[in-house]
Amino acid sequence: MQQELEGQIASKIDDTRKILLEHFDEDVHERLKVNLAGTQARLDKIGRLFWELTRFELAESAEFEDANYSFLLKKSPVQNAWPGHYFLISKNQANQPGDFLYRLSHPLGEYVIKSGQEESCPVSEVVFNITDHSSKISLVEQLKGKAGWLCLQKLTINSYGQDEYLLFSGFDDSGKNIDQEACQKLFMCYGNVGQKIDITEKAAFRLNEEEERHCKATIATNLEQNNCHFNEVRDQLDKWAEDMEKAAQKELDDIKRQIRELQRQSRQAPTIEEQHQFQEEISRLERKKRKLRERIFDVEDEIAQRRDKLVNALEARMKQKTNTERLFAIRWKVI
Repeated sequence: MQQELEGQIASKIDDTRKILLEHFDEDVHERLKVNLAGTQARLDKIGRLFWELTRFELAESAEFEDANYSFLLKKSPVQNAWPGHYFLISKNQANQPGDFLYRLSHPLGEYVIKSGQEESCPVSEVVFNITDHSSKISLVEQLKGKAGWLCLQKLTINSYGQDEYLLFSGFDDSGKNIDQEACQKLFMCYGNVGQKIDITEKAAFRLNEEEERHCKATIATNLEQNNCHFNEVRDQLDKWAEDMEKAAQKELDDIKRQIRELQRQSRQAPTIEEQHQFQEEISRLERKKRKLRERIFDVEDEIAQRRDKLVNALEARMKQKTNTERLFAIRWKVI
């Protein structure tokens, strides 16, 4: 009876384990699908922006086929890119082989990006169309029927290395701020550029204030990140120095202990020959002790050098240099 009961319990446990594993596998599978979809969406966004920039910069040199993201380059604007049929590289479908696989690092792609960076952007009105957009963008939907001003600035911070940030600042006509993400989402919609306009004095003053605030906040965040890095490196150095000093001191103490023991044995040696052997071993250990002390000095010097490098890094951080450049300012409207 007891064996039968144990068998039933074991069977229940196995069934429960199978159910849990099935649900676990389904959960993991779903999470992997979500992660993959997110990755593909990011790649699609970059590819779409690159494609739209290419259409703009090569409008007079190529014929475009949006259906398969390809274009016929009739006249090349760069020497090391030949006329022909180009296909935008994709990680979600098979790519056309050959020299005409179009990507960011292609000479033609580099030309398009460089040309885009050098385009002049006078203050103009841009009307963004969310009504006819292929997908819903909630942040932009909230701006439908509204208008305002926004600008984009490039912030460069030189400290441990060079960090670059693209910072949006904007607000609507009621004075409500438009955050970074909402501004970015705006440019996922198609827009029509209107005539050049003069920015009002009130809007210019507000944009300058918002730019300065956003810039200061980003610099503070960057400095805090550098502080975390500096503190982490400093703690690692302190731990390494402490370990090195402890290891060297332990070895020195062991040698001193051995020397004391040999001296005791030498005093108790019954023969001259044995005493001589003990003295030779003591001399060998004394030489080793002197070399170890020299090594300890070398370790201390190395620790000092590393601390100096850390201090230099701190000074570099304290001499942090920043540069800001406004890339454009627009009068926006969402329909």
